[in-house]
Formats: sequence, C-alpha cells, structure tokens
Amino acid sequence: MSMIDVRGLTKRYGPHTVVDDLSFTVEAGQVTGFLGPNGAGKSTTLRMIVGLAAPDRGSVTIGGRRYAEIPVPLLEVGALLDAAAVHGSRTAYAHLHALAVSNGLPRRRVGEVLARTGLESVAGKRAGGFSLGMRQRLGIAATLLGDPKVLIFDEPVNGLDPEGIRWARDLMRSLAAEGRAVLVSSHLMSEMAQTADHLIVIGRGRLVADAAVSELTHASGEGTVLVRAAEPGDFALRLSAAGAGVREGLEGSLVVSGMSAGDIGRLAAYHGVALSELTPQRVSLEDAFMELTRDSVEYQGVAA
Repeated sequence: MSMIDVRGLTKRYGPHTVVDDLSFTVEAGQVTGFLGPNGAGKSTTLRMIVGLAAPDRGSVTIGGRRYAEIPVPLLEVGALLDAAAVHGSRTAYAHLHALAVSNGLPRRRVGEVLARTGLESVAGKRAGGFSLGMRQRLGIAATLLGDPKVLIFDEPVNGLDPEGIRWARDLMRSLAAEGRAVLVSSHLMSEMAQTADHLIVIGRGRLVADAAVSELTHASGEGTVLVRAAEPGDFALRLSAAGAGVREGLEGSLVVSGMSAGDIGRLAAYHGVALSELTPQRVSLEDAFMELTRDSVEYQGVAA
C-alpha cells in the first residue's frame, strides 16, 4: 500500500531549481532509502512532504491526504528532520511529555518510547547536555509518540556510535515489519545496503533510480572476482589475453572483471594453474550509487 505519494514535485529558490518534477511512492511494510549527493534536494523534498516548504508545482499526499489536512499529524506521521530542534533546558521526559500533552496522547506513551529508544536512564537529564547521538535517539522517540503508520528520518544515524547505528538499523527494520512505511535519508551506503528494502535515488533534484537494492546492484554490473593463484603474474597475463580486466588486489590476489568465476576456473584448469581462491564479489551499493550519480555530484575533486 502506498503511504507517501509524491507527484511532479518542483521547488525553486530564486533561479535555482532544487527539486525538479520529482515523483515516487513509499510503500507500507518496508524501509525506503532516500539517497543522493549533497545538494541533490533530499532535505527540501522531506520538508515539502511534511509541509515545512511549499512546492512550486506538484503534490505530496500521506495516506491520501496532504500533511496540512491531517487533524493530528503526530498520530499519523512521525518525522525527524533536525535532531537539534530540542529546548536545551528541558529534560528528555519533559520534552516528550510536552509533545504528548499538546497532541492529546496518554502519559504512558512517554515511558514507552523512552524504553524503546534506550533513554530511560537519562529521562531526567537536560537535553542541552546530550551528545548528538543521544539527541538523535530523543528525536526518534518523539517520532514514535503517536504510534504513527508513516515515519520519516533525515540522517537518523548521524552522531551514533557503531552500537547505536546497529540499534537504529534494527529499529527501522522492526518498524517496517510492523507494517509501517519508513522513509530514511542517509549518506551511509553500507548502512542503507543493510537497512533498506527499496531505494529512491535523486541527483540535481531529479529522479535517478527507483528500485529494490538488489535490482540496483545487479543493474550496475556483475561485479568482480577475487582470484588467488600460485603464479599470479603469469595468470594475470593469461586473463588479460582472454579479454578480462585485471588489477592487483591485497596480499598478492587478483581482482578480475569482465569474466565469470566459472570461465576463470576453466581458463586456469586449461593452463594447469593452481587456484587457492576464486570468489565472486558483488557490486556494492556504494559502487552502484557512484555510477548512478556521477553526473549529479555538486563538487568533484581531481585525483592527484
């Protein structure tokens, strides 16, 4: 079921078109990763979804309604766009309690979301003394207060340590497993590869890809094959002569492209070359992302 429906969304700031005729949907029951280089228009798009910015053209609906038409948004949409948007003198409990009361939610929800986000032990501490990672957890707790069916997170693992990142990943997956629609913007490709079911990739405000993670990595190629041979130099020459691309890997290994593991094995057998390893390497999400967005990067460095 489509929970977020973006259609022809366009946003300009002066002469600059930040979001350009963008359309995509976010489905219930899965984590949708929202990716793009810096300046691609991700944050602006998220702001338009929750009514913090007005589109110049196009529309966004959540569960069939515009955000402004939802009577009590916190009951239907939880959004974390800025973890710093917390009054520093308030305790974690007081911050969440104020949100609960103002939205007509029972006090018990405060304790429940503090427990789910691991903040019970610091509930009485002021948010101004929190680390960035703790503020992220507090922001996530606030999104969960109304038990919404749609959750939107902008860089939710920013500032989290490795344990916190794993916790956030497991939380996103569990929220989707409960039938919620989860939209997550992130720069961490390795994390999105483990968290997201589906990916929306944009560049310069335009849609670049809308596909499952597996589809994106498959479409970007068959990857490489890691090879370890008794005489790597000689075998590299034979691979090159057979049309494969070969480069040196770590600890004397060969990284072979353009030839399947089976063909490499047959070539080795034909020439009597002993192989100690023959391992296909999948195209990483990072490689697929870089290939998709190479023409959309705002600032490009030049290798020395």
